[in-house]
Amino acid sequence: VQLVESGGGLVQTGGSLRLSCTTSGSTPEHRTIGWFRQAPGKGREGVACISVTDGTTYYDAAVGGRFTISRDSTNNTVYLQMDDLIPDDTAMYYCATSLVTPATAQEFSTLRVSWYDYWGQGTQVTVSS
Repeated sequence: VQLVESGGGLVQTGGSLRLSCTTSGSTPEHRTIGWFRQAPGKGREGVACISVTDGTTYYDAAVGGRFTISRDSTNNTVYLQMDDLIPDDTAMYYCATSLVTPATAQEFSTLRVSWYDYWGQGTQVTVSS
């Protein structure tokens, strides 16, 4: 399974970016794609996830209504639209694939790194103040 992120960059506070995660070789069971981020000196934290089967989603409370996750099954790509960016959003952003559904993430109110098996290399997002 391979995942490739793209779309990161440098933006000012209040700006927007759209990240892409393109997958290949995924197993039928790995039907959830999640986005995580890791700021310097901090642990990796979950942002959002989506079922590529039925489109159900889960968002971490930290991103409020500012981020939107979506998928395009025709080209095996999941997007993370990020609006109203703030300096605290500065981090390396990773996508990953999992057997665990967004419904389970909703039940536990979290995205656990341990639920995800295959990871991309990341794309850097920097928000200037």
